[in-house]
Amino acid sequence: MDAIALLKADHKTVEALFRRFEEAGPNAKKLKRKLVDQIVRELAVHAVIEEQVLYPAVRRKAEELEDTVLEALEEHHVVKWLLKELESLPPEAERFNAKVTVLMENVRTHVSVEEQVLFPELRKVFEARELRELAELLTMAKKAAPTRPHPRAPDTPPGNLAAGAVSSMLDLGKDALQAARRTVEGMIPGTEASSNKRRGRKAAQDNAPPKSPELGAETGLMH
Repeated sequence: MDAIALLKADHKTVEALFRRFEEAGPNAKKLKRKLVDQIVRELAVHAVIEEQVLYPAVRRKAEELEDTVLEALEEHHVVKWLLKELESLPPEAERFNAKVTVLMENVRTHVSVEEQVLFPELRKVFEARELRELAELLTMAKKAAPTRPHPRAPDTPPGNLAAGAVSSMLDLGKDALQAARRTVEGMIPGTEASSNKRRGRKAAQDNAPPKSPELGAETGLMH
């Protein structure tokens, strides 16, 4: 797989999430929240690996594509702010669906330009071997990329490389904190998580086999 095929695969993954969101009913709020969380993660990672690997390589190799790359960076900037707002916006919010719609419009335009304008030019500029090497670098960058949007972070080297490493560590901490919060909520009476936990324990008790009588009670040996 070369760099173009890898990035197109990312585009297809995001588009599939967009379509699932569009097909979800007006009352499917939990599903929409889950889909948006996935969209945020996919786009945050995708944007970072393009900024760290693809765009610098294009600017070094093809000065004539400089304007295209700069416009792409600005499109990323807009998208990352939308992702940041959606990250904490509840699905019941009045502008939740509208914000997701605007996000999808921006991303679809960005993808269209990349696939119809930028990628064909990359086929001309880069050798097949170079595109395969770029794919390896993109794959490596994915493993260390932040999973949340950071619109204030630098988006060009060398600043984005250092910022990306720090942001990735912070995101891991946030994910761990969310998991811990869910665990704590499960221990607090009155919360939904706690109620679900109690219902689970009760169901397990109801389905458990009956206990055998104590030896002493059965034989009368206990006084």
